[in-house]
Amino acid sequence: MVTVEAWCCGHVLRVVSPPKDLKKPRGKKCHFVKFFGTEDHAWIKVEQLKPYHTHKEEMIKINKGKRFQQAVDAVEDFLKKAKGKEQVWGIILFNSLSVSSQPASSMEPISKRLKIVEEDSGSTSIQAADSTAISGSITPTDKRIGFLGLGLMGSGIVSNLLKMGHVVTVWNRTAEKCDLFIQEGARLGRTPAEVASTCDITFSCVSGPKAARDLVFGPSGVLQGIRPGKCYVEMSTVDPETIIELSQVITSRGGRFLESPVAGSQQLSNDGMLVILSAGDRTVYEDCSSCFQAMGKTSFFLGEAGNAARMMLILNMVQGSFMATIAEGLTLAQATGQSQQTFLDILCQGQMASTFSSMFEDILQGNFKPDYYLKHIQKDLRLAISMGDMANHPTPMAAAANEVYKRAKALDQSDNDMSAVYRAYIH
Repeated sequence: MVTVEAWCCGHVLRVVSPPKDLKKPRGKKCHFVKFFGTEDHAWIKVEQLKPYHTHKEEMIKINKGKRFQQAVDAVEDFLKKAKGKEQVWGIILFNSLSVSSQPASSMEPISKRLKIVEEDSGSTSIQAADSTAISGSITPTDKRIGFLGLGLMGSGIVSNLLKMGHVVTVWNRTAEKCDLFIQEGARLGRTPAEVASTCDITFSCVSGPKAARDLVFGPSGVLQGIRPGKCYVEMSTVDPETIIELSQVITSRGGRFLESPVAGSQQLSNDGMLVILSAGDRTVYEDCSSCFQAMGKTSFFLGEAGNAARMMLILNMVQGSFMATIAEGLTLAQATGQSQQTFLDILCQGQMASTFSSMFEDILQGNFKPDYYLKHIQKDLRLAISMGDMANHPTPMAAAANEVYKRAKALDQSDNDMSAVYRAYIH
């Protein structure tokens, strides 16, 4: 089989052989492809393929994200190794991508993925396609959107909501952070209560359980603005007990509640590539469809309120523990006279290769500009360990990692990136 490379809504991909048990969409001449920089797969129509080299510069100008550049680097490296033996193609845009879907389970990807998912394809699936926000083809909801919290994650989310045509009212504890978004077309809310009362769906994305509770129960808080039918979506990473408490108090006022913490970083938030985990009121989840498409690559509905918080803490527990292990490996390599760069080069050639690769390079360069705050990943580890205690389930790896992050915080690394845990090993 000839291997080809392609562009897809700002992504590079190549044709690969599909799994033997995966059916090809009927009546369509298409290739099965794998996206560079991800593990995503999809069926692409043959007529949508364009010469890669012809459109390369055009696509690089359009797509400025770090992830896209990493994909370009990966495909260029692939082509060098191929030594001109592979035929190269590209795809600029596609309006009918057939994506395979996972077997039915309690984790259900959002069903209305713009117009790039063919509902009549009859195909079975491996993974959902990448971000739809880049395509600009989202039909924004006519509901009025409120957003509380313009931190690392919230800022990127609001920016993408505005870009995709949503009507957004913003509020932030530090009011100056709202200025940029007002210039981009957002409206200013004076208090959380005012935002909740004037908007149909209000999102909150703050630092942790205390901030989330204060936003709802505090002076001029969300609770004062909740009326029957108003929707409140908690996007902060908090413990399930906080979520259940917020859900109960919002619904007691006739409001509708959804939790939707996000997996990702500041860069992924800016790129509209977050993964959204939702639980609670399914009808609110459906009402948020265009919002989730604007801010993320995919979203999952996990059932009753509290489940998304549990899943998010588990994911961040693994991510935090992994980063601490990488830091430990880097410093052990240095202590035993091994090249840290060679260690990372080897690591990124094997099964451990991931979106962490660019972060590894930043560590060696001493660049700890926050993409995900160290203090927040330590908070998530602490909450995950507590959740394990409640379930009588051991979490010794997370507990060990948590101690390293606590040491990093003691070394004044709280407001640096989570990768600054590296410094806990060299001081």
